[in-house]
Amino acid sequence: MPRWVWVGATVVVVAVVVVLTLAYAFQRKLIYLPSGGPVPPAAQVLPGARDVRLTTADGLTLGAWHVPPTGPDLGFTVLVANGNGGDRTHRTELAAALRAEGLSVLLFDYRGYGGNPGDPSADGLALDVRAARDHLVDELRVPGNRLVYFGESLGGGVVTELAVEHPPAALLLRSPFTELADTAAEHYPFLPVRMLLRDRFPVVEHVRRIDVPTTVVYGSADSIVPPAQSRAVADAAAGPVRVVAVPGADHNDPVLLAGSRVVDAVVELVNPPR
Repeated sequence: MPRWVWVGATVVVVAVVVVLTLAYAFQRKLIYLPSGGPVPPAAQVLPGARDVRLTTADGLTLGAWHVPPTGPDLGFTVLVANGNGGDRTHRTELAAALRAEGLSVLLFDYRGYGGNPGDPSADGLALDVRAARDHLVDELRVPGNRLVYFGESLGGGVVTELAVEHPPAALLLRSPFTELADTAAEHYPFLPVRMLLRDRFPVVEHVRRIDVPTTVVYGSADSIVPPAQSRAVADAAAGPVRVVAVPGADHNDPVLLAGSRVVDAVVELVNPPR
């Protein structure tokens, strides 16, 4: 074989190794997209809300907002697990809409988000959401059967893992994926993502073990999480399930962030229409 062929093959192999090494080393920079810096006081954004501090099992202190209802109190609290971007200020409209319907809300930021210490990972986020639930149950004395878990996109992986251990009264998953690797493979088809990915978030595996009323909301034009994955999550749910498909909505369109279809879906989980 000519020497130039060997040289060319070596260059290709080295380039592939470099690309895979970088993809493995920096993958969490592609998964987690926190906003920088601290967030404002709760009452400055949502009058009547208050700042709380969550303490994780590994010793981190995280910022959160507890938002009491302004409408007639339905007696339920919604624990919101964010998606992979931004911070809790980006969920202000959702909290405002839910409180107006008589629901308490806890908004919190994961480690590394909203000025919190630490670096995000699947294991870390699992500790973070447990700290949020512990605060509601242990500090605010909210019964576990009066909690609704709301998981937005990646947050669906966070709350479904929690729900296996601590089932809520109900579960809402907004734009959930089946497993993070399935979505990553859609966006990086040239990489062996299933081999490289460290954080799995196996949502389908979890919902098969969660027998609570579940609603899956997704946009039919979602360009981040394929709609077929959200439907597959609904199909796998062990409990009674409702599907709300929002025609023409993309992943981060306002209608999916705090629109009436999303808010009504939460309310109907705790106060079904007669």
